[in-house]
Amino acid sequence: MRTVPACVLGSADEKPIVTGAHDPDKYVEVGSFTKVITGTILQQLAARGVLAPEDPVERWLGAPPGTGVTLRHLAEHTSGLPRLPPGTARRDPYRKFTDDRLRELLARLDLLAVAPAGQREEYSNLGYAVLGAALVAATGQAYEELVAELVLSPLGLPPHAMSATPPQHSRLLPTGWLGRTVKPWTMTGAVLPAGGLWATPRTLARVLTGLVLERSLGDPGLGWQRTGPLPVLWHNGATRTASVFAGAVPDGRWTVVHRLSGASDETDRAGLDYLRTARAQ
Repeated sequence: MRTVPACVLGSADEKPIVTGAHDPDKYVEVGSFTKVITGTILQQLAARGVLAPEDPVERWLGAPPGTGVTLRHLAEHTSGLPRLPPGTARRDPYRKFTDDRLRELLARLDLLAVAPAGQREEYSNLGYAVLGAALVAATGQAYEELVAELVLSPLGLPPHAMSATPPQHSRLLPTGWLGRTVKPWTMTGAVLPAGGLWATPRTLARVLTGLVLERSLGDPGLGWQRTGPLPVLWHNGATRTASVFAGAVPDGRWTVVHRLSGASDETDRAGLDYLRTARAQ
């Protein structure tokens, strides 16, 4: 059985624990951990008075009036929108999910909902794509510019510490059985704010500790997940090539686990097990 390359950083260890050909200083896909960044941007723009979490989607985007969907609903996965945009494919599900395609879907947003807004939680990548588009429309800035200005800079990180398109030579991807690099999904289009960022594991650790433990930008934004009984503030992510878990406990325990391929459930389990046994800082 092949060893899945993995990298673990956390409060119990001074140095990263690395297995296989992983590297804590290479850019890796972080998948839906991107949602934490998008939720933090929403929080920061609201604090500046640029927008409000209760704004209806149609205030910023070309959606039909009266859907009842607000930016908060999108951030909390209670918008009633489905998990995936219509028309996704198995091999590369987001390749055709362009900004133009998102605009087409926005025009009939009222017909896409699987439940009334605010009624139940339904994890939605489509919802976060809509949220990201609203943040861009409200500011007139590109998504990556908002990431750099509102998240990375306040945490003392350089503007390209998280990127949708890191240089090829600095990326880390798994290899298949024939030794060929596995091609990642296309996530630079409309889905970017839902799961398209890349970062090094060290950057993820800085973002996690800065946002959750140090609270450098105030209370953690709406994108985080909360789980008892520890309690853990966390988020995970999974793409074709990678899975990640990043979580922290109020007493100072924290970890980032990133694995190239492998089951995402195992990555989550490894992260939670680490937090149960780690020492606080």
